[in-house]
Amino acid sequence: MASSSALTLYDYQCRWLADRSRFKIAMFARQTGKTFATTLEIVDDCFEVESQGRRTRWVILSRGERQAREAMQEGVRLHLQAYQMAADVIESEFVGESGQAFKQLEARLPGGSRIIALPANPDTARGYSGNVFLDEFAIHKNSRAIWGALFPVVSAGYKVRITSTPKGKANKFYELWSLDDPLWHKHRIDIHQAVREGLPRDVEELRRGLNDPDLWAQEYLCQFVDEASAWLSYDLINSCESPEAGDPDRYQGGDVYIGNDIARRNDLWVAWVLERVGDVLWTREIVTLRRATFAEQDATMDALFERYRVRRLAMDQTGMGEKPTEDAQRRYGMHRVEGILFTAANKQTLAQIGKQGFEDRKLRVPAGDLELRQDLHKLRKIVTPTGGVRFDADTDALGHADRAWACFLAQYAVTNTFSPIDYTPITPSPDPVLKGFCA
Repeated sequence: MASSSALTLYDYQCRWLADRSRFKIAMFARQTGKTFATTLEIVDDCFEVESQGRRTRWVILSRGERQAREAMQEGVRLHLQAYQMAADVIESEFVGESGQAFKQLEARLPGGSRIIALPANPDTARGYSGNVFLDEFAIHKNSRAIWGALFPVVSAGYKVRITSTPKGKANKFYELWSLDDPLWHKHRIDIHQAVREGLPRDVEELRRGLNDPDLWAQEYLCQFVDEASAWLSYDLINSCESPEAGDPDRYQGGDVYIGNDIARRNDLWVAWVLERVGDVLWTREIVTLRRATFAEQDATMDALFERYRVRRLAMDQTGMGEKPTEDAQRRYGMHRVEGILFTAANKQTLAQIGKQGFEDRKLRVPAGDLELRQDLHKLRKIVTPTGGVRFDADTDALGHADRAWACFLAQYAVTNTFSPIDYTPITPSPDPVLKGFCA
């Protein structure tokens, strides 16, 4: 950790500050001082240029007016004081080519250098020639248009500084970071490295407090998590959570539908049990087995059929699911058991039915189950280069989105229910011919 009489910097900030490359880009974890360090470089550059009798200009483009003000007040102004440089900070209005007006803050230094902070917009990006700092660029609205407007402005030898925490892949920051070009000097600081180099944070406390694996990976581990590709977003899952779901003791004796995702070795065997109460499907139980024998799987399903009034069972018939499906049809009846082959078309149908249940808020799933939330969220919709659609998920210790597919199968069972078969057995009259044998 480096320090001076007025400023304290961590080693990773010092490396960023010392890198004087023309084009550099940094991916920092949240609240690790990326704006603070970059505004220090801006002030230091102005100090160096003015000490040589010259002047320069820096433009800070932030996500909005509030962020631009923070960069000026909590960054530039503080550093100017540390350098004992007198400067006037003036607030004015910038009017772009489109006629839209923006608030701008401008620090005017004694030697004529200027530091201007503005909200990012294609208009403001082309408004001034000079060195540019794109602050939190991944969350700039219209980031590609901003970059297109900006680059001609900096082409005359000016410097470009870009910092951000990653926010998915649908933005210009991701594209620039992914470039395999030595022109761009890259700095990546996740929360673990920042703490190792002096940042005072309790990493485990932060992780547990956030309680969101995707956000943790994105905001603190600096990973590009593309939430847009998640078939079930965390917000959608949250909207259907209930503390009363997942409790078998709350079973009301109504019709039950079971979805069964089958696995024998690496993935999970899952039976998802739904009870229809009015127009809402309540999760009564989610049974998971790992590396269970087929006999154990059959015994588990038998127990569910004894415990609940099962109207319909939809099973994954793919591959090793052929025999369990045939056995279940023999034990429970063809009219109550349907096998589903996991073809691309069938998986898309199941995924759409499953997602519709969440979107309509007609499904209730257990609340506070972190593994369940991760498994539901894990499923991704992937568009292939030929325009096709497939659904996939990474395999980890929690499985392969097995719970999600069992949930979708259970909802499919509800939508594809045969009419009930009711009958009353009738005792036939004794056949006169056989009467003598029935004494």
